[in-house]
Formats: sequence, C-alpha cells, structure tokens
Amino acid sequence: MPPMPQVAIVGGGPAGLSAARYLLHEGFEPVILERATALGGQWSGDRRASGIWPSMHTNTSRILTALSDRPHLPGTPVYPANQAVGAYLRDYAGHFGLAANARLETTVQRITRSGAGWDVHTVDRSGAHVENYARVVIAPGRYHRALVPQVPGLAGFAGTGGVTHTSEYTEAARYRGQRVLVAGCSISALEIASELAVGGAERVVTTNRRQRYVLPKLSAGVPTDHLAFSRVGALAAELLPPDRVAAAMKAFVLRCGGSPDQYGAPAPPEHFAAAGITLAQHYLPLVAEGRIGIRPWIGGIDGRRVTFDDGSSEEFDAVIFGTGYRLDLPFLDAAISRVLDLDVEHLDLHAFTFHPELPGLAFLGLFHQIGPLFPVLELQARWVAYAWSGARPVPGEAAMRAGVEAVRRRRHLPQIVPMHTTARVFAAAAGVDPDLAAWPGLARAVLFGPLTPSSFRLSGRDALPDAPARVERDAAAFGAVTSPVLTGEQCAQLQALGAVSRDLDFAALVGRLTAASS
Repeated sequence: MPPMPQVAIVGGGPAGLSAARYLLHEGFEPVILERATALGGQWSGDRRASGIWPSMHTNTSRILTALSDRPHLPGTPVYPANQAVGAYLRDYAGHFGLAANARLETTVQRITRSGAGWDVHTVDRSGAHVENYARVVIAPGRYHRALVPQVPGLAGFAGTGGVTHTSEYTEAARYRGQRVLVAGCSISALEIASELAVGGAERVVTTNRRQRYVLPKLSAGVPTDHLAFSRVGALAAELLPPDRVAAAMKAFVLRCGGSPDQYGAPAPPEHFAAAGITLAQHYLPLVAEGRIGIRPWIGGIDGRRVTFDDGSSEEFDAVIFGTGYRLDLPFLDAAISRVLDLDVEHLDLHAFTFHPELPGLAFLGLFHQIGPLFPVLELQARWVAYAWSGARPVPGEAAMRAGVEAVRRRRHLPQIVPMHTTARVFAAAAGVDPDLAAWPGLARAVLFGPLTPSSFRLSGRDALPDAPARVERDAAAFGAVTSPVLTGEQCAQLQALGAVSRDLDFAALVGRLTAASS
C-alpha cells in the first residue's frame, strides 16, 4: 500500500484540528505544527499561543462551540469555561488519532516555494529543520499580534498598573483598588471591564471612538447566537438590500437587549452598519448601575491623567487596550505575501481559502468574522480536504481569479463577515448545505434554528445517520424552535425572501410549513 501523502498544517487550534481530521479521512497524512505545549490553539492555555485570560468563558454557546462529530459532554454549561473547551479539543484530537501526528513546541519560521511544492522551515527542541510538502494548510489563527493604537503621551503613562492589552490580562485581583481605563468596544474589552467592576477595582471607565450596539449572550434564556445566525438570516443577507438587512439586525438587537442609551451609555449611530455590534452579558447593566463609566476616545495622556476628546479628564492607575489584533503571518516569505497583497488587515483569497497562483496552499480561519467559529472552521476544513482528495472539484483558475478580484474591490469596506455568510460559502463549496426539499419534516428547524454543526451532516459527503435527530434536538434545546407553528414574523421573512428570489419557491415553502403547523 503506498504511503499517504503528507500535508503540513500550521496551527493546532480548532481550524488545524478540523483540517487534520478530514484530511486523514480523505487519505492524507496530516502533520500538525504547533508552537504551544498542547493542542488547542487559543484554547490551549499556553500563553505563548493564547490571549485568553484564565477566567474567560466562551462568548458563543455550547452547541455552536463544537465540531459535528463530538458534542459536548452532558452537563457542560451553556457558555463553557475556556479550560473546558481546551479539554474538548484535546479529546477531539485523541478520538481521531490526531495527536500522534502533532509536533508540539514547533515554531514555523518560514514557508517558501520550492519547485511544485513548499519548503517549511521549523525550529523545535532538537534544532532547525526544512521539509518539503506538496500541500500546506495555513491555520495559525488571526488573533495573535495585539493592536495598540497610537495615543499622544501613552509611552509616558505613569500609573502603577501600567499599560497592557486584553491579550495579556490575567485576573481582576491585580487591579483591586485601582482606577482602570479600558479602551475599546470589543467583546474582550467589555467582558474584562465587567469583571473588573465586580472584582474590586475602585473605578472602571471604558472609552471608545463610537458606541456600538451591545448584544447580550442570552435573551429570555435563549443564546442569542441561536437567534442571530440562521439559514433564513443567511438567505436574507444574500437576497435583500443591505440597508434592509441592517435594519432587521438592528431591530433584533433592540428586541434582545435594548439600546445602549437606555442604560445610560451614549446612543449609537442611527444606522446599524455605522455603529457596529459587540457582545457582553453584564456590561450594560453595570453601566446602568454606575459601576462602569463611559468616556469618548482618548485625546492624550500626561502622567496618570487621561484627557478625552470631549475635553474632560481623569486620573487612572492602569490602562487596558481591547482594540483588536493585526493580521500577522510572519512566516510567509516575501513572494507569497506579495501574491496575497498581505497587510495587517487583508489578504486576497478566493472564498477566504485559495489563491490561483499558490497551488497547494490553503488558508483556514483567517477571515474576520462575527459569530460562532467552530462550525465554520469545520466546513472550511471539509471543503479543503474534499477538494484536495478529488471528492469535490477544485475551483478553476478563472473562478479563483474572479474571487480574488472581488475581494480587492471590497478592500475599502469593513472586513467583518457574519457567521451565517461564511457558513453558506463553505457548505456550498463542500456540497453539504442541506436541501430543504429533502427534509420537509425538518424545514422549520433547518431554516429558523441555529446553524448547528449537525445541520451540515444531513446530506453530502460524511452525512451522519443521527444528524436529523440531532438537528431537531439542537434547534429545540433552548425553546427557540419548539412549536411547529410558524409565527407571523417567520412567515413574513419567508415571503420577503420569496419576493426577491427566483431560485427558491418560497411561496410553496410557506404553504407547506403553514399546512404542517395547522
């Protein structure tokens, strides 16, 4: 029996592990190159590879922070601790025999083209190595190089708590009794500000350039990611005008958590797309209680005194920046970076994955997404594995060039994409997006339920016999999709989509679902 062709995988997080699992299934030998001491990427607990603080819990729900083959154990909290997710990923690697193919404490220093393949330069405990692979998966994660914006006087900040980034934050106890400024409106910024406010800080203030809408993790006991990311939402994003989609999303957020100004925060910009969205369960209630203050963006710093753009000022002991990350792929040589037109925010790829001038390279999980990542990473990994094995067609050169050109035209626009958009892209490419006509009994759960990993195992390659039961169970888990009766809002959603779509018979679908619910 001939040896399986090897594929190097840069990164042992959920993207790299998903790629390894499906490449192994498709007849390849995956070689995972991971710089940390354990698999899991950000969830490994190794501070060299992870910006997760010890008390952090997931901001996506249990069902949507999972891969389709391995549901979480019974009793896992709705929003698990990061340590539980790390253990889950290590269990996943063990179940599929991936750990045997992992090289831990191995740093990829450089990847260069060599003939028809790619030379991968690594360093581990035994020294430096160079190995050639016909195929390489680039899956190191997007969130490693912290972004701290330029602020006048920041270098001279004199507070005893110093200046740090959320990726370096460890615990609230370090800031007990201190006055702390948290800069940014990201999820990590608001979660850490909330933790500090109840963890003994004397005063907590957040500062941002604009107030975003804030979505709570739970709405009436239902995880909001189960409500926000559905196939109906994906179809709406594809078919309806952007302003109408933005208005619908704004209405959804207001139903779930209200507007920030109702809690005493500044009012966000009127247009949802201009404001943006973030997520935190406790932040706005703490603002309402006066335990977190809010100021405009920082104008300058003089010693311990911070002056804000509105002219007000205040003294602080510590500043924590929750201002995001730069895209950082330092191991790609200059020639590859030029082809990708790589900078700190962008890289030009067809469907976030391939480039026509880089055959044998695939890029996983490097898009900037809002919403649960695990199901999407698995779908992207399946597409790559199926394409390379021949189970699915590799996109042609013309299609890839058109895809790259489309990305280039959008470089000036915000780069964040919703989870249901990326899921649809990868599911269609992998041939695993379920056909509603084939599952009439599941139509309501598939359309209005969450985009669960199991819903992408209903049909196509690697379909699972128990997937239908799991789809129904996951859709009903929190009572969001339990009754077979369509609400008026759901009928209106389908009818609106049917009015603009020539490809799907929404009128017939509404009739069928309405009849089934009577």
